[in-house]
Amino acid sequence: NLLWGAILLQTTSRRRCCLYSSTHGFSQEEIRQKLRAFPGGSVDLLKQDSGVAVLTINNPARMNAFSGSMMVDLEEKVSQLENWTEGKGLVVRGAAETFCSGSDLNAVRAISNPQDGMKMCMFMQDALTRIVVFSVQAAPGLRCPGGGQSPGRRCRTHHRLRF
Repeated sequence: NLLWGAILLQTTSRRRCCLYSSTHGFSQEEIRQKLRAFPGGSVDLLKQDSGVAVLTINNPARMNAFSGSMMVDLEEKVSQLENWTEGKGLVVRGAAETFCSGSDLNAVRAISNPQDGMKMCMFMQDALTRIVVFSVQAAPGLRCPGGGQSPGRRCRTHHRLRF
């Protein structure tokens, strides 16, 4: 009964460059430190011998909303996947019958200025564009909250199935 998204990994033998640089006022390490100040939840990765990994967005108390530390977790997991030579595909799922409700609004509200908000968006866009090619989302009752930089937003193709 869980909502899930299946995402095929881009085939790449090396880590892609960051979309943004200091020219854009972006420092990946600076925003990483700021995001870590907003704890809660986790992003868990299980690599299977079949070459298919399962990435679980795990913050059920907040309907799997991404906290700042989860954004950092996601970026780190994407880097691991980019270096996984046996990887063929990825299934992204949410814990406890919800896929992802977007960003944790407590973290978003705590960001003190528009520049840091933009850097957070740049950080997430960079992580998401490095993996998302195709998605299939199955939702019991189509319970699919979220928006903004939700993982499905970067998909080129969406399919929603109702069970």
